[in-house]
Amino acid sequence: MKVIEERLEFISFLKNNPTKIVAGIKSISAVSLSLIPIGEYILGDLETIDLLAKWRNINVRAYPTRFEATRASTQKWLQQQLASSPNKILFLVTNAQGSVVGHMGLASIDNSAHILELDNISRFSEDLPPNTFSKCLKALLDWAKISMYVEGFSLRVFSTNSRAIRFYQKNKFIETRSIPMMEDPSASDGFINLIPCADSNKHIASEVMLEMVYKEDATLTPESLILTAGPSISQYESFYAYDAAINGWNADWSKYLNLLEACFKDYIGVRYALATSSCTGAMHIALLALGLGEGDEIIVPDLTWVATANAVRYVNATPIFVDVNKDDWTINPSEIEKAITDKTKAIMPVHMYGHPANMEAVMAIAKKFSLLVIEDAAPSIGAEFKEKKTGSFGHFSAFSFQGAKLMVTGEGGMLLTDDFELYSKAKKIWDQGRNAEVNVPFWIDEKGLKYKMSNIQAAIGLGQLNRIETLVAMKRRVFGWYHKYLSENNCIALNHEPKDCRSIYWMSSIKVLSHSPVNRDQLINALRADNIDTRPVFPAISQYPIWQNKSLPSPNALHIGKTCINLPSGVGLSEAVIKYVCSRINLHTKS
Repeated sequence: MKVIEERLEFISFLKNNPTKIVAGIKSISAVSLSLIPIGEYILGDLETIDLLAKWRNINVRAYPTRFEATRASTQKWLQQQLASSPNKILFLVTNAQGSVVGHMGLASIDNSAHILELDNISRFSEDLPPNTFSKCLKALLDWAKISMYVEGFSLRVFSTNSRAIRFYQKNKFIETRSIPMMEDPSASDGFINLIPCADSNKHIASEVMLEMVYKEDATLTPESLILTAGPSISQYESFYAYDAAINGWNADWSKYLNLLEACFKDYIGVRYALATSSCTGAMHIALLALGLGEGDEIIVPDLTWVATANAVRYVNATPIFVDVNKDDWTINPSEIEKAITDKTKAIMPVHMYGHPANMEAVMAIAKKFSLLVIEDAAPSIGAEFKEKKTGSFGHFSAFSFQGAKLMVTGEGGMLLTDDFELYSKAKKIWDQGRNAEVNVPFWIDEKGLKYKMSNIQAAIGLGQLNRIETLVAMKRRVFGWYHKYLSENNCIALNHEPKDCRSIYWMSSIKVLSHSPVNRDQLINALRADNIDTRPVFPAISQYPIWQNKSLPSPNALHIGKTCINLPSGVGLSEAVIKYVCSRINLHTKS
């Protein structure tokens, strides 16, 4: 499973720390403490190694492997944590002065059930303020849940370790089973290893391992507004952005731009990519590269963000608005055919809220009428139509990395194509119309634009792309929770992914049905009073007074725009949060 591969690669990245500075950049903040991932740097830190050995010996009975720790054995243990065990990671817990006050880690990184195991939890100092280590543990769990795809946490502790058990119980861990232990008969040289015992005759009576699991609060009352969106920012983004800020100049000015373009085009499955300052800019470049302009008509869905049609206006072409499907809100192929005239030159389908448009039908129509296709794939990174990524069908496609999207760079976008000639035209426009093939420096011989992404933005984007399947899985999980808790509400309808598609559910959305006791706007206001942020679905954009050609709004787009809502959909939202949102929706709408 791809999310497990991404999790293992992420843990490997966290442990790749040749210096303490690098490790510090990758640390987890925990109130007044920091969790610093161990790396190669620690093998030469003899003071810390001796401290770890000392505390290992003091707490030897807390571990199933029992021996007298030395500097050499501790170095070996740390080396195994670093190199030999991709399935584990250990963090040093340090105070504000940088002193080590404990450690904690994670194991079972490749667990297919996505249950991570807490490992090596040990507090060295008795001088910490009350609950400090609890806050540190919570920081580790919260970080893991937002950075990786995690379904839960477990741990094992000896039944005789009453202090540790009380600590875990206070931090929402509950006992699930007890495991009798026995001595491993193959252990030697003063090394004791306790292993699970199936034979009661070999069981050591005092040695029972308890398995505990994290039991998160099932319900909550939010203290602050639950937002509709929000990114997941990990140590990838922090470290890459740091590197770009310190080193990404002169010869390395485009290091992360090049990496992001190369990795993104490979992920989507096309040959060429240009990083841009926005999706809107990418679409503008695409239309110019395709030679579209005044007198040309370009078909766009009536339900989309205004940028789709604005890009058409930028080249003085005319947007022709057509209706969308009732069920998935993407462009209706039959309406496309009705709108085609001898002035029609292109179609711009939109993969609305992460739901793929029917690209098989769109491309068939384009072929039949010799039309160009520009995919507005802004909100659909990772979505698929019949196992092929959105953004890989049209002559061009454009993606958005704006701050509310699944993959973010703050602002930013990407222009993709499979056609070298189109790529070359687009790149020249992107580069202010510069002719790079003549011997005259900075020679401009065509109109161009300035829609470039910065190297630092690209660094953040690369970090996001490293976890893209994880982020998609987290988005889809959020929708799954909505389906779970809203399925019995007959006054609303969830917006499900189309047939033969993988939606990323960038926005989980509902339609408020006509027999609901409240309408869409009343529900939005009621949820706002419950500390739940929502937003109305885009209105039919043909209604805006900015278009030169006036037309009546399309029926489906108009209806959807008046009755539908985007719900909180951030990748880091927990099941308890979604359950709360659903409970309030059910309260306000169930008749």
